[in-house]
Amino acid sequence: MGTITRSFANNITSGGTFDATDLTGTIPASNIADASVTNITAVPALTAVSTVSSDPPSPDAGQVWYNTTDKVLRAYVLQAGSWATGGSLNTARYGLWGAGTQTAALAFGGNTGSTTGATESYDGASWTELNDLNTARSDLGGGGTYTSALAFSGEVPPVVGNTESWNGTSWTEVNDLNTTRYYVGGCGADNTSALAFGGRTPPAAATAATEEWNGTSWTEVNDLNTARRYLAGCGIITSALATGGDIPPQSALNEQFNGTSWTEVGDLNTARQHLRTAGQTNTNALAFGGELPGGVVGNTESWNGTAFTEVADFGTTRGYVAQAGTGNGSALAAGGFATAATAATEEWTQANVTTDLGVS
Repeated sequence: MGTITRSFANNITSGGTFDATDLTGTIPASNIADASVTNITAVPALTAVSTVSSDPPSPDAGQVWYNTTDKVLRAYVLQAGSWATGGSLNTARYGLWGAGTQTAALAFGGNTGSTTGATESYDGASWTELNDLNTARSDLGGGGTYTSALAFSGEVPPVVGNTESWNGTSWTEVNDLNTTRYYVGGCGADNTSALAFGGRTPPAAATAATEEWNGTSWTEVNDLNTARRYLAGCGIITSALATGGDIPPQSALNEQFNGTSWTEVGDLNTARQHLRTAGQTNTNALAFGGELPGGVVGNTESWNGTAFTEVADFGTTRGYVAQAGTGNGSALAAGGFATAATAATEEWTQANVTTDLGVS
C-alpha cells in the first residue's frame, strides 16, 4: 500500500470494526482501483474513531468514525453548496457594487431606471438604508468592508472616474482614477487599499489599465494581460482575481494578481459578462450570475486557486448584482437585472456536515 505505515488488515478489531487511528502516510494513485476515487492520493492524518456509542460533538473535517449504537460508519465531510433566499434590498436596482461579508455587507450605487447613489448595509437578515453616494451612478467598482469601503468609476452619465471613501457612516469624495471608465473590475481590503482594473472607456473600448489605491491617490501599475470590460473582481491588492467579461467577444479568461503583475490561470467553464465574484484572496472565490448573448444566467462556479468547478445556480437568474463574501464557502448576491431591476438577495453557503457512509 505505498507508504502506509501499517497493513489495513492489522487494523480490523476482534469486534469486526475498523480502527484507523494509527494510519498515516500516502496511498499512490496506482494502488486505487476504483475510478471514482482515483484522485484521492493522500491520507494526511487518518483520525477515524474505532468505536463510539455516540457521534463526536465537534469532529474535524474529514474525520471518520463507527457509531456502535446506530451501527453505521460516518464521516464529517464538505457538503454541496447552495443558494438560499435572504432579505430583499430596500431599493431594487442593477449595475450596483458590493463589499464586505455575507453577514456584514454593503451595497451601493446602481440603476433603478435612472442612476442612484443608494447605499444599504446587510446584517445577515435584512438591509438598512444609509447615506447615499455623493455622485449617483451605475456600473461602478469598489471594494472593502461594510464600515470601510471605496466606490470608484461608473456612469452618471457621463462616464466618471470619481472615487468616494466610506467610513461606516458617510461617503467622502477623494481623488479620481487616472483612467476614466465604467464596467470596471475592482476589489480591496478597505478604504485605504484597493485595486481597479479593466473596464470600458468611452465610447466603447475595453481597457487593461490597472490602478492601485493607497488611501490618498491612484497609481498606475501593470496592466491586465487581456483588455476586458464588464468583468468581475475580488480579493485584495496583493492577491486579486479578474474574471470573465467581454474583450469582445464574451470571455472566460481568469487572471491572478500577486501585487505586481497579472498571470493567466484557469478559465471559467461558462464565458460571460456582467458577472460577479466573491472572495478575499485569489485562491478561494465564487463566481456567479452574468449575461450571455441570449440573456442573463444563474451559473455559479467555485474557484480553488487552480480551476473553476460548476456548482448550484442562482434561485433568481440575473446579472449586474452586488456581491460580498469570503469565498466559495460564503457569499452574497443582491439586486441585479433579471427581466427588470430586482431587490432579490441570495446567500451562498457550503459547510461540513455529518453523513452516513452506508456501512452497517
